[in-house]
Amino acid sequence: MRYAFVAEHREQFSVRTMCRCLRIHPSGFYAWLRSPLSKRAQEDIRQTQLIEDAWKQSGKVYGYRKLHDDLLDQGETSCANRIARLARLAGIKAQIGYRRRPGSYGGKPSVVVDNTLARQFDVQAPDTAWVTDITYIKTMEGFAYLAVVIDLFSRRVIGWSLQSRQTSEVVLQALHMAVWRRKPQNTVLVHSDQGSQFTSMDWASFLRHHNLVHSMSRRGNCHDNAVAESFFNLLKRERIRRRTYRTRDEARQDVFDYIEMFYNPTRKHVRNGMLSPVEFERRHQI
Repeated sequence: MRYAFVAEHREQFSVRTMCRCLRIHPSGFYAWLRSPLSKRAQEDIRQTQLIEDAWKQSGKVYGYRKLHDDLLDQGETSCANRIARLARLAGIKAQIGYRRRPGSYGGKPSVVVDNTLARQFDVQAPDTAWVTDITYIKTMEGFAYLAVVIDLFSRRVIGWSLQSRQTSEVVLQALHMAVWRRKPQNTVLVHSDQGSQFTSMDWASFLRHHNLVHSMSRRGNCHDNAVAESFFNLLKRERIRRRTYRTRDEARQDVFDYIEMFYNPTRKHVRNGMLSPVEFERRHQI
C-alpha cells in the first residue's frame, strides 16, 4: 500500500524523500517502478474480469462453482479454488437464502387424492411427472399471484400464469400452458399441495379431460412439493426481493424475463450436471 501511494504521488515528492519514507535504496525504488506485473498477476486481472462479467450476466446470483463452470465453457482451465479466491477478492458472492429450522414435518394425507409422487423427484424421462404451486408477489398496486408448472425431469418451467386474484383460474391457466407446450402423449402425474385451487371441480375436470393424474402433498408439508418450493425460493431470492414493482404488469414482465430468458435457457443446475433445463432436455433428445 505504501508503494502504491508513493508511486501515485511521486511528482509531489523528491526521490530522496520517497526512499526515506519507504526505507529503501533509490535504485530499488526505480527498479520497482520499471518492473511490470508478473504473468500470474496479469492472468489474475484478466480472469477476474471474466468472472465479473459472468457474475453480472447471471444477474449477480452465481457463486464460484457456477462461475467456474461458466469459465470452463469459455475454454478457461482454472481450478475452482482459484476462481473462489479471485471472486472473494473482487467481492463477488452468491445470493444465499434462509435455512429452514430443523424439525420433523408430518401432516395429514389428503382426503381427495393420494400422495402418489411420494417425493420421487428424480424421473427418467420428460413429461412423466409435473409439480405445480402458487405464490404471491408484492406490488405497489396490490398482490399478484403466480402459479407455475415444472417438469421434474429437467426442472424446466413449462407453464406459468400471473393474476391479481388467487383463484383456480390462475393455476388452470398455468397448467393449460404446460399442456399446450408439451402435448404429452402418455399419462402425466401432476403433483400439488392441498390448496383450494387444486381441489376445485374445474381443476379435477381439466385433469380428467387431458389424461393427467393428480397427486397431492400431505397437509402442511412443504417438503412433499420441494421442487416447486425451491423454484419459488430462487425466483424471490434472485429477482423479486431485489426489485420494487409499481404495477402487476411490471411484475409480470419481470417474471417473464426471469423464467423465459434466464431460468429455462441459461441458469445452470447442479442436478442437471451444470446444464440449464433447456440444454438438459436438448441433450437428452440427441
